[in-house]
Amino acid sequence: MRPVWLTWKVRSQRKWRPPWPSPGKVRRRRRKRHSTISGPGSRPMFDRRLFRPGAKPSAEERSLTSFRGAIGEALREEMRADASVFLMGEDIAQAPPFGVTARLVDEFGPARVRDVPCTEAAVIGAAVGAAIAGMRPVVELQFGDFISVAIDQLTHQAAMLRYLTGGQVEVPLVIRLPCGGGQGTGAQHAQSLYSWFMHVPGIKVALPATAAEAKGLMRSAIRDPNPVLFFEHKALYRTRWPVPEDYAAADFTLPFGRAQVRRQGTDLTVVATLAMVHHALAAAEELAGEGLSLEVIDPCTLVPPLCAALDHGGW
Repeated sequence: MRPVWLTWKVRSQRKWRPPWPSPGKVRRRRRKRHSTISGPGSRPMFDRRLFRPGAKPSAEERSLTSFRGAIGEALREEMRADASVFLMGEDIAQAPPFGVTARLVDEFGPARVRDVPCTEAAVIGAAVGAAIAGMRPVVELQFGDFISVAIDQLTHQAAMLRYLTGGQVEVPLVIRLPCGGGQGTGAQHAQSLYSWFMHVPGIKVALPATAAEAKGLMRSAIRDPNPVLFFEHKALYRTRWPVPEDYAAADFTLPFGRAQVRRQGTDLTVVATLAMVHHALAAAEELAGEGLSLEVIDPCTLVPPLCAALDHGGW
């Protein structure tokens, strides 16, 4: 006679069906849910062409600079110019999650492009130690949400050491934090936590919205003697943008604490960051048809103080 527990197990397995929709329905729903960043050379966040093996940009797009390419270019140029600059991150050498550090290990080797375990607290702690010792580490967390795992190392060590030593110790550390939603990831992979850290003395916060901003702010961040959190919205990585004439110059940087007025307006002012800058510009264009003049300001950084960056026109 079959035991009762075995009979129950067999029957439960027969009746159970996973409640997943068919793959076709999942793809259709996913395409409908996600928006597009509208800008020169941009594509939908989930444009299938971007995920095809060997997919190439169009002729028009090749004349523009990609957001992620601009960050990679800044890293490469700073590593060539300064031997103390090195990279640490999860899978950044062999399989970069978002492609920013692709092929850097071929030029600089595994000693300067270092894959690390998935232990954010240990990685940030090690980077703080390297910065104190005179190096300039650039850390990439695969998802910016997990900076919360390293709060102690960031706020009690990196942010405070310069103050605790009366300026005798500098912590030139950059932490790259892919952030933002819109890609169908879990909630713990889709946050933008920059507002947490703009209240921590000793930490600078950069928020690039275009390719030129990404390169200019990254170069400034690497050269800064203070820890910088560099937030990168994942929806922007595959977008492409025109760049200024001096973009390729060796001294091309964007100073912290200087905002960009993306659109002039007289009726309303919107301050937007990261990908929301482009959504705000699209809204301004739509409102212009209704007779409203909308000003759009991109602060670029939240620390140094935002108020100083926005000091214009009687603010």
